[in-house]
Amino acid sequence: MERRNTVQKDLVRNAVLTMKRHVTAEEVYEYVRQEHHGIGKGTVYRNLGILSEEGSIRRIEVPNGPDRFDFTLRNHYHGRCVRCGEVFDVDIDEMPGLIERIRDPHGMQFLSYDIMFKAICPACQMQE
Repeated sequence: MERRNTVQKDLVRNAVLTMKRHVTAEEVYEYVRQEHHGIGKGTVYRNLGILSEEGSIRRIEVPNGPDRFDFTLRNHYHGRCVRCGEVFDVDIDEMPGLIERIRDPHGMQFLSYDIMFKAICPACQMQE
């Protein structure tokens, strides 16, 4: 089913692109609400889901934290600060054929993967 473009969907997409970081749904909502006071939280959350399903933005599932939304669509890896929780891109070449290299004795069908490195960001290092 093809979904139509709406003003709200464009606002949400543009917010993720403009913020240029790995943002949470709450951060996107607060950003959009600054200029469009009447937009609802549910509208922002729903459109983030739609945009990630369509492939316009990337949803990053974060263990023990809120999902993040990324404007970079190519396959790449992430790091997460173990202190503040900030998520950032890791500058490393993609490992081609990683799924095909999995040895699986359980009969699983592997579809995709997310690799998240644990780190301490520069801001948290400065606080030490």
